[in-house]
Amino acid sequence: MVKLTVVIPVYNEVKTIEDVVKTVKSVSIGMPMEIVIVDDCSKDGTREVLKKMQETQSDLVLSFHEVNQGKGAALRTGFGQATGDIVLIQDADLEYDPHEYANLLKPILDGRADVVFGSRFLGGGAHRVVFYWHYLGNRFLTTLSNMMTNLNLTDMEVCYKVFRREVLKGIVLRENRFGFEVEITAKVARRPCRIYEVPISYYGRDYSEGKKITWKDGFRALWCIVKYRFSD
Repeated sequence: MVKLTVVIPVYNEVKTIEDVVKTVKSVSIGMPMEIVIVDDCSKDGTREVLKKMQETQSDLVLSFHEVNQGKGAALRTGFGQATGDIVLIQDADLEYDPHEYANLLKPILDGRADVVFGSRFLGGGAHRVVFYWHYLGNRFLTTLSNMMTNLNLTDMEVCYKVFRREVLKGIVLRENRFGFEVEITAKVARRPCRIYEVPISYYGRDYSEGKKITWKDGFRALWCIVKYRFSD
């Protein structure tokens, strides 16, 4: 039977991590599922919460970085521990709804796709209204990425990305922070991967609620778009 691995990178999400794990576990997808959580040296009590959860939830696979490295580094660790046939990225906040896993998985399970991106801009369900300039920046970065990769994605920066594990095995990832989104997009675009998009809901946070991505990450993304157009 096909098995799903959900990889959750975590940094300072003490308010949401328990709810996220509980919600992921509540999802019915008709297949075995493992949850791999990588704590990227949280300082707000997240690490202690995770260790306590592991005492009663032996099905969780936990890793702890001793130095904060970034989302990309946490995902590299998580991908290395994944044993599922399909690997799905889940953020540790409550911006994305795990109840949409079935829609994200369907193109792969139907044998049509190797990689699936969620999209906050294709319709889907509810969307919190936040941050016009983030929206504009996202669309700009996605357009520039598409020009370099010859893809027609609508939401390159989205969290929800799903892969057949064989795809990830053939890719060496280097970006430690949010440049991961650009890097993985460029590298799957170079391979004979069938890529699909699926509309998703989005329950965005503001910075007072714990949002972490900043304008500095946007500039890094610009550099990565150019860099990974010409290097692997």
